[in-house]
Amino acid sequence: MYAGRGVSNMPMVVKNLIIINALFYLARYTLASLFNFDLNSTLGLYYYDSPEFNPWQIVSYMFMHGSITHIFFNMFALWMFGSQIENLWGPKRFLNYYLITGFGAAFIHYLIIHFQISELESFFTENQIQGIVNSGTFDASSPLFAKARALYSLNHTPVVGASGAVFGLLLAYGMSFPNQIIYLNFFFPIKAKYFVIIYGLLEFVMGIQNNAGDNVAHFAHIGGMIFGYIIIKYWQKNDLNFY
Repeated sequence: MYAGRGVSNMPMVVKNLIIINALFYLARYTLASLFNFDLNSTLGLYYYDSPEFNPWQIVSYMFMHGSITHIFFNMFALWMFGSQIENLWGPKRFLNYYLITGFGAAFIHYLIIHFQISELESFFTENQIQGIVNSGTFDASSPLFAKARALYSLNHTPVVGASGAVFGLLLAYGMSFPNQIIYLNFFFPIKAKYFVIIYGLLEFVMGIQNNAGDNVAHFAHIGGMIFGYIIIKYWQKNDLNFY
């Protein structure tokens, strides 16, 4: 357990992460309002082979959000679960965990998207792929038009949000405080360990279903939990003073 300055309702790293996320959201809103420029198009995470990918996006995507509800619920969860985890672990270990689970979420997202794109590309020639990805050109009357649209979308739709890291925190909370009561929808009591299991299973099912119109990167959420589990188990194995 971290022997620091004591328990805080708003520890240092959680507070600064919330401030940074809020500032990025304010910047995005301001630029969109004044210049019709969407900052997510620069700082959101694109597929690594997309013409719009840049290396900094692997970090910056964690601080961007699509809507006020998106950032509100992510920051609420960051405060709710992250505060207790930072108080338990200390700021350095907490920040490392947060960032690594965010990177892990991106990695799993890339892995899933890679297989989806590879499957779609198998229907087209190399020239057709280049035309679809680079300029979105394809014969609208072709029976493959829907697949061409899906291929274009996977290459040109950025992922944004702290959700991957937040799901990592949720996993850490469930492992650290398994019998802590969480009020689902602020009303139904459930132990943290069951809440984590149910939420993880729901994300997996929704990711497998891949419903049309569902713009949530469910496997990125699962990636945050997977990497979180690996990190915690590694720390427990190699640090006798972890708890």
